[in-house]
Amino acid sequence: MEHVIEIKNLTKHYGKNRGVEDITFSVRKGEVMGFLGPNGAGKSTTIRSMLGFLRYERGSIQILGKDAVKQHEQILREVGYMPSEAMFYPGMTVKEVIRLAADMRKLDCRQESEALCERLQVDVTKKVSELSLGNRKKVSIVCAMQHKPQLFIFDEPTSGLDPLMQTMFFSLIDEYVKAGATCLLSTHVLSEVKNYCDRVAIMKEGRLMCVDTVENLTRSNAKRIKMVRDGEHLDYLYKGDLNKIKDELIGHDISDILIEDPSIDEVFMHYYEGK
Repeated sequence: MEHVIEIKNLTKHYGKNRGVEDITFSVRKGEVMGFLGPNGAGKSTTIRSMLGFLRYERGSIQILGKDAVKQHEQILREVGYMPSEAMFYPGMTVKEVIRLAADMRKLDCRQESEALCERLQVDVTKKVSELSLGNRKKVSIVCAMQHKPQLFIFDEPTSGLDPLMQTMFFSLIDEYVKAGATCLLSTHVLSEVKNYCDRVAIMKEGRLMCVDTVENLTRSNAKRIKMVRDGEHLDYLYKGDLNKIKDELIGHDISDILIEDPSIDEVFMHYYEGK
C-alpha cells in the first residue's frame, strides 16, 4: 500500500530539553490518521520536522515520496497545512489573505475558496484584526484547503470552532479524502479520533507509545457500571469477566442500574498515563 508519510527514527532535541526520540510511523494514502497526545508530547515538533521547518539530528522523513529536508519547498506546494495558531497580517482583509495564500502557490483557487467560504460562513470583507479566534481558524481552513492538496496536516484544527463548524470541517475532510486526499490530524479531542480517524499514533513525552487502528484501540471488555446498590450510588469501571458481572448484583437490593461502554477518554487515558 502506498505511503504518503514515512517517518523513520526521527530524533530532535532542543539542547537539554526533550524534543522527540526515535519516532517511526507511516500514513497510508487515503486514510485519516489521528495524531494524539497531551501537551508537550512532541506532536508539533514532529509536524514541523515533516514540513521542513525544523532540522532534526537523526532519522528520515518522506512526504509524498519527497525528502522533507532536501525537497521541503516542493512538499509545501502539495500539502495543506493548518498550524494550531494561525497568524495573519492584521491589516489585511480575509479576501486578501486567502488570495495571498493562493498566489504564493501560483494558483487560481477562487472557485474553491468561494465555495469553502460559503460553507464555513466566512465574511471575506472583514479585516483580520476584527476576527475572533474561531473566525481566524475558518480562514486558516480555507487557506489550507483551497488548492485541493494531496495531503492535509492539521494541528489542533477545531479549537475555537463552534460545534456546527466542527461538523462542517469534518464533512469537508471526508469529501477531500474520498476524492483521493490523505489527512494527518493532530488533536486533543479524543472523540474526534474515534469518530473520524482510521488509525491513530499516540505520543507521550517525546516518544511514540503505539500505532494501531481506532477499532483495535477502543476494543475493550471493560464496562462502566452506574447503579444504586443497597441505597448506595456507585459509578465504577468493571474490568473482570463479563460472565461474572452478576456477582456484583446477587444478594443486593438494586434500585437502578446502567451498564455501558467506557468513554473514549477512559479507553485512551492509560496511553497518556503510560500504563
